[in-house]
Amino acid sequence: MFIFRPKVTGLRHVPSTGPVIIASNHLSFSDSIFMPLVVSRKVTFLAKSEYFTSPGIKGFIKKLTFITLGQVPVDRSGGKRSEAALLTGLRLLRENHCLGIYPEGTRSPDGRLYKGRTGIARMAIESAAPVVPVAMFNTAEIQPTGQVVPKVRRVEMVFGEPMYFSGDATDQNVLREVTNQIMEKIAELSKQEYVPNMYASEAKDAIKKSQVDEDQIESDEE
Repeated sequence: MFIFRPKVTGLRHVPSTGPVIIASNHLSFSDSIFMPLVVSRKVTFLAKSEYFTSPGIKGFIKKLTFITLGQVPVDRSGGKRSEAALLTGLRLLRENHCLGIYPEGTRSPDGRLYKGRTGIARMAIESAAPVVPVAMFNTAEIQPTGQVVPKVRRVEMVFGEPMYFSGDATDQNVLREVTNQIMEKIAELSKQEYVPNMYASEAKDAIKKSQVDEDQIESDEE
């Protein structure tokens, strides 16, 4: 860790006891490594269950890595499965855990900050846990998508002041407003370009489609 010379600001905002949600931007797999290492208490993430079920030796190593990182497998594929993931998060908060969440739902494909998923708002309201916004810097350069061995760069993290929310957790308008407030604070801390009208998953699909279209055009020109 010391070779990455972490620069951390605002760590005092993370309460030492009680339930708390740490909400971070998501640029790289290494976000889940660096941030928990600087927090004095265990940070538990809700990770996609596929990370724990990949076949072969590589899959086994991946599973051990996620377990070591304190990640809990959940099915986030939608519907009742996503509901089960939310209930798992609420259970962890009731047990006074420190819960790490990437509100974008997946890594940013281009360094911009995308629209947040409203699950974080529901958990914040129902649990009354504070939300500590976090901005990660340089992790995309340290470990770009697909790269196993990280590059040596300085990593930086900024922890913002806790945010508290109340309201009707069954009202989608309330959940969207709370989520937007969290994302706007993360954008303020990270200085990223904020795209409030598109999910990161949609941006990834658009980029993939654009690449396929470009390949098709090149193929037609040959």
